[in-house]
Amino acid sequence: MAKDLKEIKDIEEIKELGWDELIPGAALFSFTEPVEDVAEVPMDERPYAPTNSHEWQVGDWRVEKPVYNRDLCIDCQFCWVFCPDMSILSRDKKMIGVIYEHCKGCGICVEVCPTNPKSLLMFPEHMENEKALEMWPKKEEKK
Repeated sequence: MAKDLKEIKDIEEIKELGWDELIPGAALFSFTEPVEDVAEVPMDERPYAPTNSHEWQVGDWRVEKPVYNRDLCIDCQFCWVFCPDMSILSRDKKMIGVIYEHCKGCGICVEVCPTNPKSLLMFPEHMENEKALEMWPKKEEKK
């Protein structure tokens, strides 16, 4: 029997559901209560719903990971806005890093980054971030 997500109060209940027990097309809400300005609420203080990706660790799905270069970042927040998994860590509208436990490695953050060179680039999962930073491309001159 399909369950309404409003009836689910605990992440353990979701883990027990079968593939056919959620209502088809059900909305998976990010929070259990309204959040007026999510950018102003630190991630660890947000009222995450049990269905939010913040409650699941999916980092082991990755083949590539985004690596962040602070020296190139202009804090535009595009990566934070477009990340489907809330994996971008930002404080006071400044990019701090990537929460790898929640990042699936989709690369959207890299695609939306406007800097030249980009302040986020994809590298193999097994590569140390320090090594990736050493390999960062140089700024391309405009023609």
